[in-house]
Amino acid sequence: MSDQNINSQTAPYGALLLRVSLGVMFIAHGLILKYFTFTLGGTAQYFESIGYPGFLAYVVFAAETLGGIALILGFQTRLVAFALVPLLIGAMLEHTGNGWVFSAQGGGWEYPLFLIIASIVQGLLGGGAFALTKREFPLPLLPAGDDALASR
Repeated sequence: MSDQNINSQTAPYGALLLRVSLGVMFIAHGLILKYFTFTLGGTAQYFESIGYPGFLAYVVFAAETLGGIALILGFQTRLVAFALVPLLIGAMLEHTGNGWVFSAQGGGWEYPLFLIIASIVQGLLGGGAFALTKREFPLPLLPAGDDALASR
């Protein structure tokens, strides 16, 4: 990795910072927003009002909350980060009609797009420093031995 201009001493801490930040954000959206603010029943009603089955609210709540906890702990970071991307794509697509800026009424799609990119970056980096899981699933696109950030 030396020819990639990435500092192998600090990169694991960058991955840690991204991992914890994403984890906190997912918990905030799952637990605080969907459970405490809107309630799961209210979220299910909202999902139904926009054409989705209400039970998906519970799936999204569980994915965001458990995924956020897993990210903070560094448990199977790659798998979790990549698994949350389809959920974020759904959120982004739902917000496209509201315009780009997330502060628009109903929320735009800039923030979900940013979270998609950040989750993909996290999946590529792996858990970084202080991750609970030291050996994550390999990325088939990378040559063997280029997984240095995932296990620090």
